[in-house]
Amino acid sequence: MKISLSLDQELCTQCYSCISECPFDLLSEDKEGFPQLRKAAVKRCMRCGHCMAVCVADALDISISPLESSPPVDRSLLPSPESLKHFLEGRRSIRTYRKKSADRATLEKLLDVSRYAPSAHNKQPVHWIIVQDSEEVKQIAGLVVEYMKELKIFPGLLRAWDQGVDKVLRGAPHLVVTHCDPGYSEHPMEDCTLATAYFDLAANSYGMGSCWAGFLVQAAAKYQPLIDAFNLPEGHKVYTALMLGYPKYRYRHIPQRDEPKVTWK
Repeated sequence: MKISLSLDQELCTQCYSCISECPFDLLSEDKEGFPQLRKAAVKRCMRCGHCMAVCVADALDISISPLESSPPVDRSLLPSPESLKHFLEGRRSIRTYRKKSADRATLEKLLDVSRYAPSAHNKQPVHWIIVQDSEEVKQIAGLVVEYMKELKIFPGLLRAWDQGVDKVLRGAPHLVVTHCDPGYSEHPMEDCTLATAYFDLAANSYGMGSCWAGFLVQAAAKYQPLIDAFNLPEGHKVYTALMLGYPKYRYRHIPQRDEPKVTWK
């Protein structure tokens, strides 16, 4: 990986925040006391961009995340603790959807947010499958049902399916699936889960709703017809899935939850 750093010495305050914040200590002081890249950066830099992003004077530019392509943080847009708390507490798992499809532009905006989820060593290993066609979502639900019938599990769910009621993917108009290569990611489940959580919360901010599709993920780990339907790259595994659509009903209150189970040390 080619990597280069440029520094405007007239702007640099020599505060060394860039040196302090580098996860792998790949920056050091040169003879004049200015930040410089260590030789190890060629192999060890994980492209996090912390050095550029933390510089208070915009004096540092790095090739893997150019300053001109990295928008400044607009603190006026950041939610207050109260508004963030209310947003997170108000999020619900949606299992009843309107017969309305999301346009691709909106789905792309959700993906754009999700790519900023943290991942181990910033490898960004997550791959996405977005099923836009509700009929295809129904077909995938049918494959999960076939898996359950083979194992003779969840009889109530199977009876509902035979009666025309989908309790697997809940008749959702869309399906979101993440997969990655466990040989590439050090923590594939965590990486995919975090990215999916970003997608989930971003969808809520656009007036959409989602529900984590655990039945599908369980089947996708073992049932070959379902695995084949996703046409995954060699070595990839499914780690998370979301039903997605516009909620049929609006929740008007925030249900209570148990107090945190915590041990203070």
